[in-house]
Amino acid sequence: MADRDVELLAIGAGPSNLALAVALEELAPDLARNALIIERNQEVSWQPGMLFPEALSNTSFLKDLVTLRNPRSRFSFLNYLHSTGRLHHFVNMGSLTPYRAEVADYLRWTAQSLALVEVQYGRRSVDVSPVWTGGTLTGWTTTLADGQTIASRYLVLGTGRDIRIPEVLRGLKRERVVHSTEYQPRIAALRKDLPYRVVVVGGGQSAAELFYSVQTDLPECRPTMVMRSVGLNTYETSKFTNELFFPSFVDEFHAARPEARAQILAEMRPTNYAGVAPGMMDSLYRQVYLDRLSGRSRLQMITMHDITAARDEGDEIALEITDWRTGAVRELRTDLVLLGTGFSARMPRSVRRLAERIGLPDIAVTRDYRLVIDRPSTAACYLHGVNEQTHGIADSLLSVMANRANDILQDVLTGDHLDTLAAAPVTTPAAAA
Repeated sequence: MADRDVELLAIGAGPSNLALAVALEELAPDLARNALIIERNQEVSWQPGMLFPEALSNTSFLKDLVTLRNPRSRFSFLNYLHSTGRLHHFVNMGSLTPYRAEVADYLRWTAQSLALVEVQYGRRSVDVSPVWTGGTLTGWTTTLADGQTIASRYLVLGTGRDIRIPEVLRGLKRERVVHSTEYQPRIAALRKDLPYRVVVVGGGQSAAELFYSVQTDLPECRPTMVMRSVGLNTYETSKFTNELFFPSFVDEFHAARPEARAQILAEMRPTNYAGVAPGMMDSLYRQVYLDRLSGRSRLQMITMHDITAARDEGDEIALEITDWRTGAVRELRTDLVLLGTGFSARMPRSVRRLAERIGLPDIAVTRDYRLVIDRPSTAACYLHGVNEQTHGIADSLLSVMANRANDILQDVLTGDHLDTLAAAPVTTPAAAA
């Protein structure tokens, strides 16, 4: 038997599952009392590697966990500001976009404010198995790192996408390569008085923030930014293209032909990827300008180059970079590589493993984010934030979370996914046929 049996288990206490928890408390209190969120960290921890003091969210505070679904909710960002005594200060700032550190604190506050949905910390999932009864999928068994198991009828995966490390850099020593998601704790552990040679890889917002921040965090370093693009560009946004981030556009995108979806994503890419926020762009250019003015030549940007090889050599890394205009190759030696390379577009490894366990040849989801399982089932699994190919570019962002949580919850409550109306109870592997 499982150590714990719940109706709904959500893995990961990030924004997506917190939005679901809020929807559960407001719309389905009975189900909320039999729901559990597990989080591997010791607290709600959103983008901890990139919580720079000056970093702003790119999303309006109105696109919080609940407001676009229920503007009167006590879980809104405005109520968070009111509860923490900072509402007047935020209003006086005159900005729609809060600081990233504020968003992180809002998420922690939300988790602490839940009254019905239980959140457990320090609980890392290492395996999820389907439970079959007489050929029907009746539930899931989730195994934790400490060996305990949790049985559930509904499973919601909200652990985010896998980080992207370019293939050419994967063989380097781990201690010398830092992805943006782990930047702050990793850099904080380094000595501040050494003249590190630092290479920042990437040409988007994450890379720009790394290049900007490392100059302060490692004051004696000499950073070099390497990108394959012709130069840094700001996000290409307008109020018209921003409408493609509306929750209502998800229906249009999902109903489009596959080739149309691909074209929309390609045209929307500069609005969210490979771009830099205007404020950061201005700050970054001023840094470079002042560096040139001082004659220090501390900062370097290398554009239109690919990293074509990399190797460890003693206490340093040797990068081979190739100018894709001329084919010229040169070597760049560094002590530290910072990756502003974002996240993989593939389904996360955890989802692919689960699909293999179920025996699915392909991973697909319904409009309501339910994993398509081609066998009889009285259970269901839902995927958060990894469905850009079928639900649009906003899927991994804060913009649609409140409405997505409602879509998932309504699918659970209506029972449209059930092949057998009289649902069988959740069983453990030992009892499964």
